[in-house]
Amino acid sequence: MITALFRILAATLALMASLPARAEWYEASSDHFVIYADDKEADIRKFAENLERYHSAMAFVLKAKIEKPSPSNRVTIYVVGGERDMRALTGGSRTIGGFYIPRAGGSRAFVQDIRNTKGYPHFSTIVLLHEYAHHFLISSSNFAQPRWLSEGSAEFFAAAGFNSDGSLLIGRPAQHRGGELVFADPVHVRELLDPALYEKQRGKGYDAFYGKSWLLYHYLTFSEERRGQLGKYLVSLFNGMPQLEAGEEAFGDLDVLERELATYLRSRRMLTFVLPPDKLSIGSPITLRKLPLGEAAIVPVMIRSQRGVNDEEAAELLIDARAIAAKYPEDAGVLAALAEAEYDAGNDAEAIAAADAAIARDPSRTNAYVQKGYALFRQAQEADDKQAAYEAAMKPFKALNAIENDHPLPLIYHYRSFAERGVEPSENARAALEFAASKLAPFDQSLKLNAGMMLIDEGKHSIARDFLAPVAANPHGGGAAARAKLLMALIADKADGETVNLRDLPEPVETPDVTAAGG
Repeated sequence: MITALFRILAATLALMASLPARAEWYEASSDHFVIYADDKEADIRKFAENLERYHSAMAFVLKAKIEKPSPSNRVTIYVVGGERDMRALTGGSRTIGGFYIPRAGGSRAFVQDIRNTKGYPHFSTIVLLHEYAHHFLISSSNFAQPRWLSEGSAEFFAAAGFNSDGSLLIGRPAQHRGGELVFADPVHVRELLDPALYEKQRGKGYDAFYGKSWLLYHYLTFSEERRGQLGKYLVSLFNGMPQLEAGEEAFGDLDVLERELATYLRSRRMLTFVLPPDKLSIGSPITLRKLPLGEAAIVPVMIRSQRGVNDEEAAELLIDARAIAAKYPEDAGVLAALAEAEYDAGNDAEAIAAADAAIARDPSRTNAYVQKGYALFRQAQEADDKQAAYEAAMKPFKALNAIENDHPLPLIYHYRSFAERGVEPSENARAALEFAASKLAPFDQSLKLNAGMMLIDEGKHSIARDFLAPVAANPHGGGAAARAKLLMALIADKADGETVNLRDLPEPVETPDVTAAGG
């Protein structure tokens, strides 16, 4: 999955300069998504409905069910504009069509202009569908998928088609990978199934890993001759069989499979799932809210804040946030965004004041409680009376929990209120962290890593492995994946109840994350 590794160059000014002077922003709200877009109401509504149909289609095809997320745990999508705006947001990259950041209580996706195209979707939409497929699959299963399977299935679902009658096509030929499969460095199916061999064989150029992963997944899904083999492969993996051995047992001679894939790629026609409207659902009715002038003005600041900023960028962004807040001092949305900008800039007292002002004007502004809690927790680190400071820091999160019972952050910070002051967390606090990581936000890799470490500390190594395995298997997991691998190795031969000293864990050595845009 695309990770936050991009240097931002004057992003705020470039993004704000590209927006119309009096942009009319809307917020579209559905069961699984929140969309912010400066576009026509009808187009935004259709975009939201299509995304809900896509979620429903994945659930139907995979026979999976995900509980409806709490409001703050939905995926928030910012429609940032055209290619120029996306380049500004990604530090000048010309290859990024969109990207996604999974976070407990704050998953964010950034895409270009809404294009409700008939036929094959625009690349920016494909990136969004690809990343949401990852989000869905991680949320519906704790199984640590091999990289080829993770990326191949995401590509399979991302090549979707939305028809005007409400029907949906899933599993279309991945046209956006066509050039890659023909011209990029080839990848043999054996390399897909053997990560060590792939790393050994991989050159410095762009290869066909993503396209070949899609091709294998598509073939195994629709081939009558190989019906049931993918399921057999997954069972073998689940039972601990090495990846290559599981592939050879399920698929047989891999050179034969390679030749079949080459023939399949040249096929004039490929099967596709055609899901009629009566098999799909958009859930609750889509609601649209036109943002008032102040909130519309500060959307570019929100986009940059929630994209992530360094110290220099935070200081520059704060100037814009304060200027807008001075113009719209009674707008709760503006004040909540100001609180986030103040916190990012390291101004805890100012962040708390802005959050309090937002809450006073609109007690439903959940981000205001979050930013106030963040600021109080940071202040508590330097407090003389840490118990009192952390108890005070938990008050905004308790208030947030009262508003939104399944928001993951109050549970996470309940645990941190013990851990950060060096006190043994209560059983309730441990259970809260485990529940947040396993049920509310399984897509947050850092959260799963922290839960895994907590479980190792408790001697619950079997459960810890379940939490850590998906993180370790994430090819774009960076430091979290590297640390998860070290932890998995540390407890590989440990029985439940056996003591493990996490202080003996060496610092992980991160490997570069080389991916295609949209990966």
